[in-house]
Amino acid sequence: MSEEKGTFNQLRSNQKASSVEVYATLPGPDDVKRQQLDNGIVLLCRENFNSPSVVISGTLTAGGIFDPDEKLGLADFTASALMRGTTKHSFYQIYDILESSGAGIGFGCGVNSLSFSGRALAEDLPVLLGLLAEILQYPTFPEEHIEKLRTQIMTGLAIRDQDTGDMAGLLFDRIVYDKHPYSRPIDGYRETVANIDRSNIVDFHNQTYGPKGMVMAIVGAVEPSYAIEVVDRVLGSWRNSDQRLSPELPPVVPLPKTVTQRVNIPGKYQADIIMGGAGPSSCSPEYLAASLGNSVLGQFGMMGRIGEVVREKAGLAYYAYSNLSGGIGPGPWYVSAGVDPQNVERAIDLILAEIKRFVKEGVSESELRDSQEQYVGSLPLAFESNAGVATSLINLERFHQGLDYFRRFPGLVRNVTPEEVLQVTQRYLDPEHLGIAVAGPE
Repeated sequence: MSEEKGTFNQLRSNQKASSVEVYATLPGPDDVKRQQLDNGIVLLCRENFNSPSVVISGTLTAGGIFDPDEKLGLADFTASALMRGTTKHSFYQIYDILESSGAGIGFGCGVNSLSFSGRALAEDLPVLLGLLAEILQYPTFPEEHIEKLRTQIMTGLAIRDQDTGDMAGLLFDRIVYDKHPYSRPIDGYRETVANIDRSNIVDFHNQTYGPKGMVMAIVGAVEPSYAIEVVDRVLGSWRNSDQRLSPELPPVVPLPKTVTQRVNIPGKYQADIIMGGAGPSSCSPEYLAASLGNSVLGQFGMMGRIGEVVREKAGLAYYAYSNLSGGIGPGPWYVSAGVDPQNVERAIDLILAEIKRFVKEGVSESELRDSQEQYVGSLPLAFESNAGVATSLINLERFHQGLDYFRRFPGLVRNVTPEEVLQVTQRYLDPEHLGIAVAGPE
């Protein structure tokens, strides 16, 4: 017996040593170079010569928070139009350059920021960064492309208006974030997109695009010093004295009681339900406990407790899960389910009962321990690609977590207690003050 025990202890010791070695290879202060250029751009660089490629990722403070109500969707429209031509290259020339080198550049827009990403072989990094800098600084927004984009956007919005999941999400945001920037869809409405003309796009670019608040990560087969040198060469002289910085997000006003609203979409065979409230931001000390609690509620295994009760046992839902969005501001914490329209009320009652049980009893030690080990064990998977590393570095900077965050992460996760999860759950998931949105046939 003593020999078996010794063998078991040795195995555990080897596993712990192996884990320490794995987490020591995660991005940290010793292998991530952080540099701020004179114009305010923050660069985060990490070399990886196991791959011949390089990835860039970044954000600018040019999000939909600046959109006027009557021209909602302006930030998203502007982001979509960036690659339609510059003062040096036409739309077709831009794509010829990218295709000839097997590279790619893309843009996306959110409430708080514009995001961008790019990839290329390491030897083509100067071409990639040069083209990115050109697109950000000198877009021309040709009129003929603006109208083509408008048609595409209008088509997408028409499709969105017939999607029960999308419409439930829009309604949920309007309920929970009333009079808050998060209540507005980033892509706008058909009537607001129709109000946007080229001059609005040009003005939006001139007023919100600039180096202040810009963050960029470069990961791949390049030395950090070289990557910083190239960025400084193509973007270091960028200045915009008219650049507006994102205003502080206002607080979310709690609902005085549970509010249920519905949107009727005739001819559908499924109804989508979203119910919850505003959660903590990713910058909040409470976020990690909330995230672990959300894993137990509706993520872990077969969609957690929500999936087990609503989908597996009752058989009422095509899908049922919970989600905690996080982000710069108070992203939503909600439960979502797709059900037969005849089962909407039964599904809402079951979900509500499970939320009440969750905020009363909290999580068990075993449930929390399982989620903690899953978080810690899956962490290295986020860094298996250059793109994963780049995205993670951007989040480190945006959420003020520090370059040593990933090395500290296992300890932070394992230190969360069931009491902390219960406290944060009770604060953000009050079953008496939920927003409930339903979209589907009447």
